[in-house]
Amino acid sequence: MKKASILIAVLLTGCMASAQNSSIVKTGAQRIKYSPMLFGQFIEHFDNQIYGGIYSPGNPLSDEDGFRTDVIKAMKELKVPLVRWPGGCFASTYHWQDGVGPNRHPEFDKTWGVEEPNTFGTDEFIKWCRKVGCEPYIVTNAGTGPIEGMSDWVEYCNLNIGENGRQRIANGYPEPHNVKYWCIGNETLAPWEMGTKTAQEWGPLVREASKMMLVVDKDLKLGAAVITDREAMLTLLKDAGQYLDYIAFHCGWDGTGATFDQIMMKTGLPEEHISQVIGFLEEGGYGGGKMKLSIDEWQLRGWIHPGIGDPRKGFDFEARRLNDVASTYTLADAVYAACFLNACLRHSDIVDITCFSTIVNTRGALFVYPEGLVKRVIYHALWMYSNLLLPYVVPTTETLDQLTRDGKQTGVLDVILTSDEEGNRFVYAVANKDQNNEQPLKLDFQGLGKKVPRKVQATILSGNSADDYNDIGQERVKPFTRSLPVKDGIVNIPPHSLTVIEID
Repeated sequence: MKKASILIAVLLTGCMASAQNSSIVKTGAQRIKYSPMLFGQFIEHFDNQIYGGIYSPGNPLSDEDGFRTDVIKAMKELKVPLVRWPGGCFASTYHWQDGVGPNRHPEFDKTWGVEEPNTFGTDEFIKWCRKVGCEPYIVTNAGTGPIEGMSDWVEYCNLNIGENGRQRIANGYPEPHNVKYWCIGNETLAPWEMGTKTAQEWGPLVREASKMMLVVDKDLKLGAAVITDREAMLTLLKDAGQYLDYIAFHCGWDGTGATFDQIMMKTGLPEEHISQVIGFLEEGGYGGGKMKLSIDEWQLRGWIHPGIGDPRKGFDFEARRLNDVASTYTLADAVYAACFLNACLRHSDIVDITCFSTIVNTRGALFVYPEGLVKRVIYHALWMYSNLLLPYVVPTTETLDQLTRDGKQTGVLDVILTSDEEGNRFVYAVANKDQNNEQPLKLDFQGLGKKVPRKVQATILSGNSADDYNDIGQERVKPFTRSLPVKDGIVNIPPHSLTVIEID
């Protein structure tokens, strides 16, 4: 039996005996218009992300600038609003001047232990972003670079005067790039980073870099990297908070080798992490939306790059190929991504930016190879969020059955409700963490001001198995649309799925 037939059979089996799962609209609660930057992406000069990924001069699939056209098309389909670059850890040893102008020279990349050709630099990145239709988001070198080098980079991108602005013009770009989004540093307080800083060093550095960058362009949306440690965050806020629009941190829980159920037990961690950081902002005097959050790297699975932070050991370059194993990327990634994005949407009065790590290869939403690309399962989940959700989050209260595995528990569903500006149309995004069973969900049609319909239209990302994945020539998992029957206000959500329900 084909997959679609199996799923139709599941959907038509009727409600389970007990319907404990419900989502109720909070009466009188203010809707939140969330930032479209919540669906951003990230790319780094690591392994085959840039070279052989988004940039491959001479490849038949590349355009006259060397950019893979199939990747650009896939990014446009995602409606990517923003892309973060050049790293990641790479940013902490990258000197932007080496990647602009006609006289570029390969250099040894001290972060990743390889040769960086410098053929893809600032101007190429900006040009690629313009073709994708997204905002560039640049991370500065706060590890091994000089503080003034950060403001020089802003000059190069955004001014027509001074040595740096005139250099960009001489390089063939007479109009300013007008890069709005900048972040000072990447994981600079972490021990594995090149040029690691202490909390006491970091605040003053960010303060002085911010002052210089904002003198160049007062309208920047400026952030700074920080780890989610209370002392480090409060110190940064005290020293430099007045200059920052947001603080940037990362969310990732390595699911490598974990089963679907083990991964599901981690789906509550993003919301816990976000709530903790919001608490630090409030304690530091920047609560209530005075400062926003940028989760500018997030991913279920950690990159495979043995050797980072241990120079005596050295890198295992061949191990990086494990990032390309297709069977790693299953419906667990999609369900986890839905839970992460739902958590961000619930806190979208504070969470302003997120960047999935990464666009292509190395755990990417796309696997790019010389002859084509594969849309991994998580790509389709990201597509559903960026294309199907409406622009306002409607606050709800959920009552959920618990999924219990190995002594741990999590709500069996994760639900977010969005609406249009007028409050006439509604879209639910529902993740079902139960890999074996459909789950009933009672929707609050009365709270939406709607009559209970006989059926609702849904877009579903699921499969024959929770371990289904996509590979070259084998797209086993992609979204499909179905009408779901409604009985007593209850809709059945397929197992191991992301289901988006439209209510007009």
